[in-house]
Amino acid sequence: MSTCDLTDKNCKPCEGSVAPYTKDEITTMLPKLHSWHLSEANKAISNQFKFKDFYKTMAFVNVVAWIANAEGHHPDLKVGYDYCDILYTTHAIDGLSENDFICAAKIDAL
Repeated sequence: MSTCDLTDKNCKPCEGSVAPYTKDEITTMLPKLHSWHLSEANKAISNQFKFKDFYKTMAFVNVVAWIANAEGHHPDLKVGYDYCDILYTTHAIDGLSENDFICAAKIDAL
C-alpha cells in the first residue's frame, strides 16, 4: 500500500471495537508517511510542520481542521507563530489505527 492508497481511503468510526495496531503493523505503515515519528509507547504518531510566518501556519491549521472534520478523526495540535505540531492517536483504543495513518497521509499530500 502506498501513501496514495491511504489518501484514497476514508476513516471508519472507531468506538473501541478494533484492537490497536501491533508494532509489526506500525512498522509496515510508518514508512508510507513523510517524516512522522512514533511515540516511545507505540501509541501515537507525530510530525512538526514549519512555516515562514503566522498566516501560513494558520492556513495550514485550517486545512488540517477541514481534513479532521471530513474524516471524523481529530488530532492534537500545538500551534505557534511558525510551526504546527500534529499528534495522531485513536483515543478509543488507546493506540494507533488505520485512521491515524489515513489522516497523516492526507496531511502529507498537502
